[in-house]
Amino acid sequence: MFGPLFKAPAMTRPKTSGGFAETVKTVAYAVAIALFIRTFFFEPFNIPSGSMIPTLLVGDYLFVSKYSFGYSRHSLPFSLPLIPGTDRAWFKAPERGDVAVFKLPTDNRTDYIKRIVGLPGDTIQLRGSVLYVNGEAVPRQRVDDAVYTESGVVRRAVRYRETLPSGRSYYVIEQSETAFQDTTPVFNVPPGHYFAMGDNRDRSRDSRFLDEVGMIPAENLVGRAEAIFFSIDGSAWKVWEWFSSLRGARMFTAIR
Repeated sequence: MFGPLFKAPAMTRPKTSGGFAETVKTVAYAVAIALFIRTFFFEPFNIPSGSMIPTLLVGDYLFVSKYSFGYSRHSLPFSLPLIPGTDRAWFKAPERGDVAVFKLPTDNRTDYIKRIVGLPGDTIQLRGSVLYVNGEAVPRQRVDDAVYTESGVVRRAVRYRETLPSGRSYYVIEQSETAFQDTTPVFNVPPGHYFAMGDNRDRSRDSRFLDEVGMIPAENLVGRAEAIFFSIDGSAWKVWEWFSSLRGARMFTAIR
């Protein structure tokens, strides 16, 4: 005669499809934002070799500013050919002394990092390990001996402070003053190209090796190295070893 005083609510299944779609959308937005920042502002790189010792060590992780030299197809993920040919959008020329990331000209794929020492129209030469720009010796002052470990081998080298004509100075190291790459012919830097060298002068494959690296076309520039945000003497994935392997003093330091 009388209906129930209380009616239990019907059981409903949770709407999982809407939640999954929202998760996918959130991940897609995050990926798009990360790609945008990586393409147009900053891209992280890590240092796998010792060619830039003492400025950069194996295990340094750094930010490279993509906007510093403008944008070419090599600024885009996978070097997508969306910017035609040798064009660079909003191009700003590198300065002598900039530490630059570029695509290796011989394969347009491998990332290299070296210091720009020669601009278009310059002549570059080494004589007895001394750098000459446009026929003038770049002053350098011996500082001390550098002792470092590379590939498990302890090495010793002489450290110099080298000062470019602009006043920009940085450290380089030399294991020898008489290695075959310490005395070179005169290199003429062609228009639209740059001459780059590693700061570890005797252990760097760079523009001195024309068949392997050679002159850097402007369109191959990826960006300028700005700062080290993480540094470890070992594997970054072995978190349990961080206490002994982290190089805290190098973290959050500008690259000169």
